[in-house]
Amino acid sequence: MLKFDSLYNPSFSKRMTAYGKRGMVATSQPLAAQAGMDILKQGGNAIDAAIATAAALTVVEPTSNGIGGDAFAIVWVKGDIHGLNASGPSPNSISIEEVKKLGYKEMPEHGMLPVTIPGAPSAWKALNERFGKLSFEKMLQPAIDYAENGFPISPVVSQLWEEGYVTFSEKQGEEFKPWSETFAPEGRCPKAGEIWSSPHHASTLKSIAETKAASFYEGELADKIDQFSRQHGGFLRKEDLATYKPEWVDPIRVNYKGYDVWEIPPNGSGMIALMALNILDGFEVTDNGSVDTYHRQLEAMKLAYVDGLKYITEQGKMGVSTNELLSEAYAATRRSLIDEEALLPEPGDPLAGGTVYLAAADEEGNMISYIQSNFKGFGSGMVVPETGISLQNRGWSFSLDENHYNRLEPGKKTYHTIIPGFLSKDGSPVGPFGVMGGFMQPQGHVQVVMNMVDYHLNPQAALDAPRWKWVSGKTIEVEPHFPDHIAQALSRKGHQIVKRVDSLSFGRGQIIVRNPETGVLAGGSESRTDGLVLGW
Repeated sequence: MLKFDSLYNPSFSKRMTAYGKRGMVATSQPLAAQAGMDILKQGGNAIDAAIATAAALTVVEPTSNGIGGDAFAIVWVKGDIHGLNASGPSPNSISIEEVKKLGYKEMPEHGMLPVTIPGAPSAWKALNERFGKLSFEKMLQPAIDYAENGFPISPVVSQLWEEGYVTFSEKQGEEFKPWSETFAPEGRCPKAGEIWSSPHHASTLKSIAETKAASFYEGELADKIDQFSRQHGGFLRKEDLATYKPEWVDPIRVNYKGYDVWEIPPNGSGMIALMALNILDGFEVTDNGSVDTYHRQLEAMKLAYVDGLKYITEQGKMGVSTNELLSEAYAATRRSLIDEEALLPEPGDPLAGGTVYLAAADEEGNMISYIQSNFKGFGSGMVVPETGISLQNRGWSFSLDENHYNRLEPGKKTYHTIIPGFLSKDGSPVGPFGVMGGFMQPQGHVQVVMNMVDYHLNPQAALDAPRWKWVSGKTIEVEPHFPDHIAQALSRKGHQIVKRVDSLSFGRGQIIVRNPETGVLAGGSESRTDGLVLGW
């Protein structure tokens, strides 16, 4: 089991690790965490709690996720680990040629073109059918209540809502009007502490609950999505929705210092974290926060990331296999490139040599790591009128370069930034963890794992420790409280260190771990956001 050197958090946060015995829910929104805890207390298990929390998050944190987003999950049940990929492919009628005909040289960030098939509702249904104890309708009721009766806006959500308002209030075109009508009906975004409700969102959730998501993929909601897409030049059709199914997959892993670190296989980017840890596993870590350790972390992350950005796309279209990228031989090859000076990373050749995260656990030993996203902020800016369905812009990641592995193709899943993580040891679960935040996510996973495994920090301290983020080339961004003497020493090794004031850009995470001897759950929730961990 993980050994924590201290119960206290040595960093800037005043939060302490939370403990519980019968169950635990951790996520970025207190009201969503409470929704999951209420389900646990009504007899639900960890998976039930996760579904309720995820649905509630589409209401109380629409700045990061929505009904029209994607989802991934890693589930530990009765000694077995399961993966769920509920990311959706591109529409069957889209192609590089069709997009270029419209005058684009690269995939746009907003509008209907980057919208792929939303997978979140299918994830809720799939998890409920396979592992749930309570009815699907009961899972979605807390979210419906929040949308129907209203809830007070939290501070960070208010900040992110303002950023979204600035972005979409400047957009011209009829297709963006439903966003304003839904999220800024009074000509402004809601402020922290103000009550917000969304009757259309509530009605949509009721329809999804009553039909077990069939209305979204085959019925009246699918018709509305199809109509809106046709009206505004999109390629998404009802036929695309009707044929979509989420995929149950086998999670992939590497062993880091005796712990198995699990991620979802591509098209998810969790493999980047595994590649970096595979490289770092060959180094001895003897000092918490030494310059050499930071330097190696940065170099390993750069090498893993450039490989990921080159190769990761839908399984079977990568040009290399996950086994090749995660092999010990390839890790050794990449590790050999790390010297005393910062390098400009280049992809290797293994053949030659706006997101929300939640974690939940129950007294039966079930645990789940779950992540859900609209990609960036509110996503595409496309809101299906009178439904509250905010559509993601995941297709923005596609390349229009015919020679790129992640090139746009009909019915293809793109490179995906959202990744749930899980730790186990000697065949027993340690627990779920995750750090949301776009391209920060694999970097956050590596830092959190090392904080717990190498430095023996408790879950809250592991989350609160100062973070770094590789941006490009030799540029590394660090948080304001990142130690100055370390930043200066890294600069002398050739890294271009930039201190960034906005801590939200360094991710927002949650962790739950179980003591195998006592069954006691210990949890941490991100201090960079409005998060909360509830123990029972």
